[in-house]
Amino acid sequence: MSLRLLTVRIRQEQDVVAARQRARQLARLLGFDEQDQVRIATSVSELARNVYNYAREGEVEFAIEGQTPPQVLVVRVSDRGPGIADVSLILSGRYRSSTGMGLGILGARRLMDRFAIQSSREGTAITIQKLLPAASPVLHSRDIGRLADELAREGLQNPLAEVQQQNQELLHVLEDLRRRQEDLVRLNRELEDTNRGVVALYAELDEKAEHLRRADEMKSRFLSNMSHEFRTPLNSILAISKLLQDRTDGDLTPEQEKQVGFVRKAAQDLTELVNDLLDLAKVEAGKTVVRPVAFEIKNLFGALRGMLRPLLVTDTVRLVFEDEDALPEMYSDEAKISQILRNFISNALKFTERGEIRVTATVAEEGRRVVFSVADTGIGIAPEDQERIFSEFGQVENLLQRRFKGTGLGLALSRKLAELLGGHITVESELGRGSTFHLSLPLLYAGMVPAEHLAPATAAELDPWRVPVLVVEDSAESLHLYDRLLRGTPFQVVPARTVKEAEYRRATLPVRAVVLDIQLAGEDTWAYLARLKQEDAGELPVLVATSVDDQAKAASLGADAYAAKPVEREWLVRRLRELTGMATARAVIIDDEEVPRYALRSLLGPMGFEVREYAEPEEALRQVVAQPPDVIFMDLIMPGMTGLALLESLRQDPRTRAMPAVLITSKVLVPAEREAAARLGASVLSKEILGQPQAAAAIQQGLARAGWHAPAPTSPPGHPVHRS
Repeated sequence: MSLRLLTVRIRQEQDVVAARQRARQLARLLGFDEQDQVRIATSVSELARNVYNYAREGEVEFAIEGQTPPQVLVVRVSDRGPGIADVSLILSGRYRSSTGMGLGILGARRLMDRFAIQSSREGTAITIQKLLPAASPVLHSRDIGRLADELAREGLQNPLAEVQQQNQELLHVLEDLRRRQEDLVRLNRELEDTNRGVVALYAELDEKAEHLRRADEMKSRFLSNMSHEFRTPLNSILAISKLLQDRTDGDLTPEQEKQVGFVRKAAQDLTELVNDLLDLAKVEAGKTVVRPVAFEIKNLFGALRGMLRPLLVTDTVRLVFEDEDALPEMYSDEAKISQILRNFISNALKFTERGEIRVTATVAEEGRRVVFSVADTGIGIAPEDQERIFSEFGQVENLLQRRFKGTGLGLALSRKLAELLGGHITVESELGRGSTFHLSLPLLYAGMVPAEHLAPATAAELDPWRVPVLVVEDSAESLHLYDRLLRGTPFQVVPARTVKEAEYRRATLPVRAVVLDIQLAGEDTWAYLARLKQEDAGELPVLVATSVDDQAKAASLGADAYAAKPVEREWLVRRLRELTGMATARAVIIDDEEVPRYALRSLLGPMGFEVREYAEPEEALRQVVAQPPDVIFMDLIMPGMTGLALLESLRQDPRTRAMPAVLITSKVLVPAEREAAARLGASVLSKEILGQPQAAAAIQQGLARAGWHAPAPTSPPGHPVHRS
């Protein structure tokens, strides 16, 4: 709702002065401070002067918009002149003329909160707005009369008084600028002093950092070199003590055998310390090589079980490995993970006198990470010591600690190895109640992607049932996540780690859409997005999925969709369907049991089917004939009517005669039933596949045998189907 306050007509030069005076008076009555009054008056004056100079006549209208705070003062300056030919050039600030045309417009635009201009051969209208101060009361229609009365009482000053007023305002502005200049000079001096101090501090810090770097390098070199030097005499001591214990050169007295045992034990402890020091030095020096391989976690547990069971010296402690068959295959350095877990389990065995040590593995963060846990019922660790145990040579004093001496390097080394593999270690413990050590690692080591996770090399190797989607993402974890998000859907991931690899995939494979991360290491993906939309003339849909919060920029460069990470599966599949023009097929499930219906519906949804389901075969028959779907799934054994009898009825109706049908049953079919299914053109699937990883592929094969062909893609608005 708009409340008109005042209109000033521009016919003569003094009308420009009147417009300025009224603007300042209204601004004061509306509660604007002195500076805003000057801004509003100056803006109106400049625009009114333009009206008089270039159109000779026009008008200035003042109004209030809005019924709730914050209300807005709106000033509309209009004329019926010849219009402005170079509006865009003037607004860009690049236009110059001998008369100064455009400077008043630019000035008004800068001084006010909002600015809009419309210009044609019929005239020009400029609207400027200023938000009323927060403290100003809300104006209603009843307040307009009061404002008019106050303006009438004040009247208009003569032009000379207005010039004097302008001069006073100019003097105030100049004085304010002078004070600000003095403040700026003082602030610059202070900043210069501070900068000199910061530069000196940085120089000192750089010097200390260089000393620390050299000291750390010397320590690592010393440990590495000396560890190798220590190994030779230690190996000799171990070899000779073994010869003595084996009595190669004669028998030993009991006392001599005890002494040799002490020597051998000391040499073994020292060898363990040297080995830990060497591993630690290699990690710190960056010389540790990660050798990732694909392996099953249950096989890792099996090896650890066989390796560590002999260390159980008492029946009061049980070592339990929880094998979980559902755990996915892992791609990382199996040897280093085994080393970390061996350290956890060895410590647990040392400090647990009774109870159990339980080793588990669980999937976390939507399948992107695996968390290994080693829980014991031992002595526990006090809260103040839980960080100290991860420092080099950090050990907690305890009776059992004195009995089982260690190097104090195992946990420090384990933490560094975990960080090297892209993971971290945490501990939960309570004195007297045991400890739990957690090792969290990415399912896929981020340093590289295994060959089996790369895209097919040729179009012939693509899954013909699925639509290839190019996913440009440099994180192996994110690529694995996209593969899981699109598993069981009509879309197949074609991964690319770099822009160069993405270009190659797009040139050699018939990709139908692109999912693009903006933060690729060392590459300008904004430019790649713009190039994608330009080269394909906008036909290839691009979804930007990133942690960069700049949706407006993505849209301006042509992105068809935008999402902040982590991407939701439902959103991703729905947007890919819309942008690739994939039609939705209709399916009907007929089964008197709810659980199989639910499992089958969960599989068909991501595959692109709109699903209806029925528990009663007679009701299903009526509905299917009335509204024929594209494909039908039915159980074989149902109360009242078998699946074969239902299918026989459907084949007799011309509307459903050629409908693809799949019998999905737990029953082992006899030859007569198989012949009947083949005669009626139905494929047969076992319900056992519903709970298996390859369930989606088995359903696709069953549909193919039944004669089902996926509907051809349709062109979504603005995106014709892209044929590579």
